[in-house]
Amino acid sequence: MSVFLANIRGESYGRLVYPKGITMIAIIFEVIPHPELKQNYLDTAAALRPHLEKMDGFISVERFQSLTNPGKILSLSYWRDEEAVQNWRNLEVHRKAQAAGRDHIFEDYRLRVAHVLRDYGLNERAEAPADSRQVHKA
Repeated sequence: MSVFLANIRGESYGRLVYPKGITMIAIIFEVIPHPELKQNYLDTAAALRPHLEKMDGFISVERFQSLTNPGKILSLSYWRDEEAVQNWRNLEVHRKAQAAGRDHIFEDYRLRVAHVLRDYGLNERAEAPADSRQVHKA
């Protein structure tokens, strides 16, 4: 499977290919920065990017802006396993960014951590449920 990587500004990071069947953790981070600090949040995220890319177990990240609530940004990242997530969470530079977010950048946020049960697409159907493959003849 290949994942297209881009940031909220639309700047492309290219494609990342990872092995089929890999167990993944999804981090779903919804953040509402104070309006006057939105750019600060984006700049902080961009500054963290080089550290993120060096993390063992990091797969990909994308950011999206809500269409119904323009103040809300969703960061969706994928990780190899919970150990990789824990290592990122505890990285000193990331802890400092977390503190800045909680102290003054964020109006609110919600973080969800989930196991990816299946990963399939239009043409990559190996992990699609059998009933879906049967109905769609794929």
